[in-house]
Amino acid sequence: MPSSSASNSGFGPRKAYLVLYNAASAVAWGAVLGRVAVVLGYKGAPFVPLVVDNFARVTQTAAVMEIFHALTGIVPAPFFTTAMQVASRLILMWGISLPFPHLNSSAWYSSMLMAWATTEVIRYTYFALKQFGESAVPGWLHWLRYSAFLVLYPIGISSEVAMMLMALFGPASEQSTPHWYPLALMLILLSYVPGSVILYTHMLSQRRKQVGGGSTRLEKKVKKAQ
Repeated sequence: MPSSSASNSGFGPRKAYLVLYNAASAVAWGAVLGRVAVVLGYKGAPFVPLVVDNFARVTQTAAVMEIFHALTGIVPAPFFTTAMQVASRLILMWGISLPFPHLNSSAWYSSMLMAWATTEVIRYTYFALKQFGESAVPGWLHWLRYSAFLVLYPIGISSEVAMMLMALFGPASEQSTPHWYPLALMLILLSYVPGSVILYTHMLSQRRKQVGGGSTRLEKKVKKAQ
């Protein structure tokens, strides 16, 4: 959720709200990441949903606020890409994970949550600190914000697609679902082709502006520090 550039106009209610929202979101996703990592390492993927399933679902659902932020102009985020990304995750958590709980024991569910959580810890921490000014964001965090997606997005998208395919064609697909469900899920899967390209292209564009070529913000911060 991009925030506006820090200004010298003071620390008003909008900035205070954005600090609280982003900080709380970073902590929540940090808890998801920690739970998945610890349980996955010590017990394995089948035990992950026992400690994180409901918490991850609530944490992701809270992200609907970002659609509201983009729609109302609280932050200058693009509404379409924001709504598309939040909606796709809600479909995974409420339309796949909840009705097909057996899928949550798969390695794909764990890798999906790991990719989401790592992305969000970086992103929310970045925007919480940014409210205090550009200088408050460490250079390494700035780089991670606009570079980690190169690895995390493909992992997340691949995991999401795998979860949907298992819901459609795996053993869990025998579960009773509305007659329209398979068709809806197939259409959602097809939408991933243009959708993933749009999201990835958007992030690549942001990366070029922030850390790639020319006099980027990161380079300016380094020069200023020197």
